[in-house]
Amino acid sequence: MRGIRRAKGIAPNGKAPILTPLLRQMVAALPDDLPGLRDKALLLIGFAGAFRRSELVGLQVRDIQIGDAGLIVTLRRSKTDQEGASFSKGIPVGTSDATCPKCVLEAWLQMAAITTGPIFRPIDRWGHVGIHALSSLGVARAVKRALTIIGLETTDYSGHSLRAGLVTAAAMAGVSERVIMQQTGHKNVAMLRRYIREGSLFRENAAAAVGL
Repeated sequence: MRGIRRAKGIAPNGKAPILTPLLRQMVAALPDDLPGLRDKALLLIGFAGAFRRSELVGLQVRDIQIGDAGLIVTLRRSKTDQEGASFSKGIPVGTSDATCPKCVLEAWLQMAAITTGPIFRPIDRWGHVGIHALSSLGVARAVKRALTIIGLETTDYSGHSLRAGLVTAAAMAGVSERVIMQQTGHKNVAMLRRYIREGSLFRENAAAAVGL
């Protein structure tokens, strides 16, 4: 095994995180039509809630409580909750309407006339909103569509870039592991700490302290 590790390397080959400045650009570039609004809501809620792709597309209208402070989202089943005990996470309102998960979600639900069932759904070429949930691949497609619009290469990004982005951005802002785990639902800190280390590379950096 040591020989294999030397030959292949052991560094993780994860996708690049989408951080807040890039997310703002992506959302701003999307149009305000049905597909654009859906993708805006998908990106903002996926990032702010640090959702796994399957969790995001699995959200139903009944899982969302909309209040003045933001959204309360109940996950009834997730990768780390196979028994369906469920847990809730809060998604606060944004600093502007354009990047506010609550505002954009409300706009999408209203335009798509969705009152029950899956929140994120496919849209056909004629603009008809489907009745079934979007597939997990739909999250990656939404990410890549928005990146393409702003002229960025999409190879290094995937649907997971939203979840990784929230963790990395929170780590860069000095948010504690405990608070980050409340949002992500991580049960084990090992994977979480990989993102936290990446987020701390410049915040806690010896070279940054010596005045180059």
